[in-house]
Amino acid sequence: MTAKWKVIMGTILSPVNDKSCLCYPSGAMVLKKGANGYKIVDLGDQKILEKYSKNRSIDTLDFGSKIIVPGFLDLHFHWVQDDVREKPKDNLLRWLEDYTWPAEGKFKNPSYSREKAKLFSRSLIKNGTLGGACYGSIHAHSVEHAFKEFIGDFFIGNVLMTMNSPDYLLQTNKQAIKLIDKLAQKYKSRYVVTPRFAPTTDEVVMAHGARVRKKVNCFVQSHLCETQNEIEWVLSIFRQRKGFEDVKSYSDIYYRVGLLGEKTIMGHGVHLTAHDRSLLRKTKTAVAHCPTSNAPKSKLGLGSGLFDYRQANKDKIEWGLGSDIGAGPFLSMLDVMKSFVDQNKGSSGATYKSALYRSTLKNAEILKIDKRVGCFSLKKEANFNVLSISSSEKSAEKVLQSVFKKVSRREDFENIIEATFFRGTSLY
Repeated sequence: MTAKWKVIMGTILSPVNDKSCLCYPSGAMVLKKGANGYKIVDLGDQKILEKYSKNRSIDTLDFGSKIIVPGFLDLHFHWVQDDVREKPKDNLLRWLEDYTWPAEGKFKNPSYSREKAKLFSRSLIKNGTLGGACYGSIHAHSVEHAFKEFIGDFFIGNVLMTMNSPDYLLQTNKQAIKLIDKLAQKYKSRYVVTPRFAPTTDEVVMAHGARVRKKVNCFVQSHLCETQNEIEWVLSIFRQRKGFEDVKSYSDIYYRVGLLGEKTIMGHGVHLTAHDRSLLRKTKTAVAHCPTSNAPKSKLGLGSGLFDYRQANKDKIEWGLGSDIGAGPFLSMLDVMKSFVDQNKGSSGATYKSALYRSTLKNAEILKIDKRVGCFSLKKEANFNVLSISSSEKSAEKVLQSVFKKVSRREDFENIIEATFFRGTSLY
């Protein structure tokens, strides 16, 4: 019989914001079972356990001084690109044509898609990722299989590709609109209207997606200002299209079709102009910063450049971290966190506790699920990861430093997740 109460003991970190993260070196978290799993009812130093000493129906899981953090949330990833994440990356557009699109074409086969979803789900759990904003292929079953297999708070959409795409991934406007309607009706607010990016999606389809977004109150996701040659290509296409002749920026295209807004997440934003930033701020559109995919080619990235997070903060633009599998080489949000800090060396704001916040609570806020998950506040769901690394440091930053000092190879980050708990039950 499952215990009604659980106590989790270890070095517990709970992010608050960029500058603050609660740290309990000898911490305890008390969980109580309800209709939908365990929720957090108490948190603090282990002395809080005295009040539960007479409770006989309580399970205690003592992880010593091993580090416990909230379950990770990945704000931008393509689950159908897992096979191409370590392929050679010359530039974004060539990488799409040579590797990404052919890999996604294989998902036409439902059996292939189903098996891949099962494997990818295991990878998510092994990496401690329990939610996020996810891209499928053009095929409806790539969304359906992901929803069936992935455990956590995932928001998923099928990419829309109605122009400037290979024949085997090309949809008509009618086909794309039909799929939007079908999947939005089925998954409601968990569905994501997902133009791959503006140059592959007709404005009629994007505008229809904007109307559906309002109808079912779902999210929108796409790509924005990742590379300079991409921006030039996008603008050259749309300035030839009726109604867009005077388009001012990449963001302006999405704005004119109604896709920007509080529940819109734009990937990358590396080369934003002042006009782009103004529109993002005005519409409360969020940016998914993907440091590992935008990293230099020597670091297995596309070499797109560095997202200016300080300018984003100054402009009050919401942003979180994402792995961008498969342009990003590793699914681990720990790898993403380290890359963010490494790429911004010397910046006072690029701390490990900020990176943890932007991989957990901040992403929960952007995804509108922060009332349930993202940190260890009382009454939240008990979603957390136990790292195999121990620390008795007193500050969150030093605890996190101890993690990144002990992992030398990037591919080893997934191996330090000792256990992943979803709603208080161990998945791994």
